[in-house]
Amino acid sequence: MSQPVGARWFRWSGGFAPSHLAPSSNPLSGRYLSFAEREEIALWRAQGLGVRDVARRLGRAASTVSRELRRNAATRGGNLDYRATTAQWHAQRAARRPRPAKLATNLVLRTYVQNRLAGVVAPDGIALPGPTVAWKGRRRGRRQHRRWGMAWSPQQIVERLRLDYPSDATMRISYEAIYQALYVQGRGALRRELTACLRTGRALRVPRARTRGRGKAFVTPEILISKRPAEAADRAVPGHWEGDLILGLRSSAIGTLVERTTRFTMLLHLPPMEGHSTGVREKNGPALAGHGAEAVRRAITRTITTLPEQLRRSLVWDQGSEMAEHARLRIDTCLQVYFCDPRSPWQRGTNENTNGLLRQYFPRGTDLGAHAEDDLAAVAAALNGRPRKTLGWRTPAEALDVLLQSMQAAVATTS
Repeated sequence: MSQPVGARWFRWSGGFAPSHLAPSSNPLSGRYLSFAEREEIALWRAQGLGVRDVARRLGRAASTVSRELRRNAATRGGNLDYRATTAQWHAQRAARRPRPAKLATNLVLRTYVQNRLAGVVAPDGIALPGPTVAWKGRRRGRRQHRRWGMAWSPQQIVERLRLDYPSDATMRISYEAIYQALYVQGRGALRRELTACLRTGRALRVPRARTRGRGKAFVTPEILISKRPAEAADRAVPGHWEGDLILGLRSSAIGTLVERTTRFTMLLHLPPMEGHSTGVREKNGPALAGHGAEAVRRAITRTITTLPEQLRRSLVWDQGSEMAEHARLRIDTCLQVYFCDPRSPWQRGTNENTNGLLRQYFPRGTDLGAHAEDDLAAVAAALNGRPRKTLGWRTPAEALDVLLQSMQAAVATTS
């Protein structure tokens, strides 16, 4: 097979290798008859065994063997002659189920899905201008230039159908069917340029196996998040933090630290170092962008040591190289550092949610290095001054003050 043909088949199948080209790589589950079982059936039938005898030896129901002989036997010459290779070919062809897609046959359903994917219909039914994204068939443009704000995701569309058409069984579809109609050639019915209206905007789907990354060498099993004390999970004990970087234009970055109990946020000033974006980059030299391992360690140490030691119990970070000096950070701050599993940002959901709030002040595609340390302090103060529903409409700053006062009272009582 030539490379252009392989690339074309890969694109037509939505970014996945077509299963019918390599059936041995994706064997059917134990629920279905395997090729070895079909060889046994053919051998025993040639020996004159009946259906029930074959089923008993095979460990299958008699109806399964009877249905197999009826459906997948060779019919050449007008006789039902069962051969394993022919039966396997029939079974694999039937497994692909080449039937018309539901979106191709149901015009009302297709219109509903297309309109909400494109964002041309608001929840109240008033028509709105949809996103005008030029389809290039390859990489997406800058995220801030994509107007998918009114578009619904496939899962939102599927769940909304149950509310809008509660008694109409024909207006039901799975969100996987919508994705296949967008990405898989031949299951069409939806305009492929609508993929630009999805949150990712990818022209091809990314197989889940490809997203499983390997961990960093400096992350050992004993410092994974699964080893973090159980007291951090229910937020009852303060002092457990989550951290991350938010990135901007020209490799600029700002560090974020969020306390799990109070949602108190601290921002790390990571200015670019001298020589960044100028001259020739030195191989294996220091990270001049300002968010290398040493710079991040110093920023965390300088910021979090302003708090009492009782509020410095643990820190959870992703497996980015900026935390390569976590061992020295633990010595400097008495802060036990743990790492999330690869590609598992939901394991520090409080920090991810806070980063989304910070994007109001630091939009994507802007130079974060232009903000001074005073600017970051002002943003942190604004965020910590917002009432939070999770705190009973108290602010994170108020929740932290209550903790500090209780600690001082406990120390005074002990003294």
